[in-house]
Amino acid sequence: MKVHGHPLSTCTRKVLATLAEKGREAELVLVDLTKGEQKSPTHLARHPFGVIPTLEDDDGFVLYESRAIIRYLDRVLPGPSLTPAAPKAYGLMEQFISVEQYYFTPSAFKVTWERLFKPHMGGGPVDEARVAEGRQGVAKVFAILDPVLAKQPFLAGDSFSLAEVAWLPDLAFFLTFDEEKALLAEHKHVAAWWERISGRPAWRKVTGA
Repeated sequence: MKVHGHPLSTCTRKVLATLAEKGREAELVLVDLTKGEQKSPTHLARHPFGVIPTLEDDDGFVLYESRAIIRYLDRVLPGPSLTPAAPKAYGLMEQFISVEQYYFTPSAFKVTWERLFKPHMGGGPVDEARVAEGRQGVAKVFAILDPVLAKQPFLAGDSFSLAEVAWLPDLAFFLTFDEEKALLAEHKHVAAWWERISGRPAWRKVTGA
């Protein structure tokens, strides 16, 4: 099994975290984003949209899009299930994967791009208005999550699920700076949840912590 991606890519990290939770190793085939390898003909044959990651299974099956990959891996690999069996818990898992994809990550990435990635890529000065806009969006999401996590330890209920896997990478990068950590601390139940999920051995393996 191969994962074509980059170790610092949030979407690649979703896949690597799922593999680690399932106790499975895969070969990480580096796609060097700094060299534009994601747009090479070789990679485009694996992912026609020219982004990462792509999974290449042992039988040659190729799958792209990280959220599709993690659902596939959880279904086909042995180990603890990361998908709740109960319909309501399953619905909550899918709901909060969507919240991550459409509401949290677009806002968080505005902050992460401006403060973490842009300065190292020659992108010019930080756009503080964009940072403030992103932080405001994240604060709204945190305020919605906090009462949910006051009643249950994980997004889908009592068990860690693919919902947490989806949130981990972008939330980790968002919390690089003290200001963002302070925003998290204002939402004590979200902060406690973050401590629970970020300390998991599988995630620490992905990040090298």
